[in-house]
Amino acid sequence: MKTGELCNRAVVTAGRDTAITDAARLMRDHHVGSIVVVDETAASVIPVGILTDRDIVLEIIAKEVATNDVCVGDIMSYALLKVGEDDSVFEAAQRMRARGVRRAPVTGAGGGLVGILALDDILELLSEELSLLAKLTARETQQEQQKRT
Repeated sequence: MKTGELCNRAVVTAGRDTAITDAARLMRDHHVGSIVVVDETAASVIPVGILTDRDIVLEIIAKEVATNDVCVGDIMSYALLKVGEDDSVFEAAQRMRARGVRRAPVTGAGGGLVGILALDDILELLSEELSLLAKLTARETQQEQQKRT
């Protein structure tokens, strides 16, 4: 399966100059733990970073930094792992594991943002597949019992 098929296409985004309080409000209003930081051009929206709720806690709250003194660009993660929409989910999962990230923006051929792939999406897919395999095993046992009686 391709990442473009599995990713969430409703991505919450913000610019680098967005105030931290506005970013936190976006996360709360959209029930997400991260926002993709983007640069918008006339042609597309390019992901340039990611900001997580954890970033806010560790970089702002734990250090007692005044929230009105900080914008998204000050604390976002710039070392952004992006995956292509034609990459396989397995490849994306390997890259996410290697980098230790739970979320990766998904980009199209021109580098524009098309979605976000989260570890939760991959886990849900795998759990569905494992459930089907478990049902297959149970069905096989049931068929064998019917055949033997």
